[in-house]
Amino acid sequence: MHATPRPGAPQAAARLLPSLAPADLARLLNEDPPVVIDGSWHMPATGRSGKGEYEAGPRIPGALFFDVDAIADPSSGLPHMLPSQAAFAAAADALGVASPEAPVVVYDGAGIFSAPRVWWAFRAMGHRK
Repeated sequence: MHATPRPGAPQAAARLLPSLAPADLARLLNEDPPVVIDGSWHMPATGRSGKGEYEAGPRIPGALFFDVDAIADPSSGLPHMLPSQAAFAAAADALGVASPEAPVVVYDGAGIFSAPRVWWAFRAMGHRK
């Protein structure tokens, strides 16, 4: 489902897919494959590890892991603060997202818990697809 742009909003907003049905993802994977990112993160009290669950699988084939704990500003003193644009660009490049125009799909293992945070980080850093 495509987002409807707000009046006066940049036209790039029309290309955003804040929510994507599994069938739509399957179509994208067959047509113009996006970079698929597992942005799973869990509250410490759960005893779960997003990275550990990513490594153990199952996951979407070809998905890469966005480590919310590692892709952050280490000097902040607060968890998960956005890193500098240069640090974020380097981390995105390492994930295969070398351009703000590269299509990206983010999901998480809890359904809709940490994926919005990862999606927002890409948006905050100028990514538009």
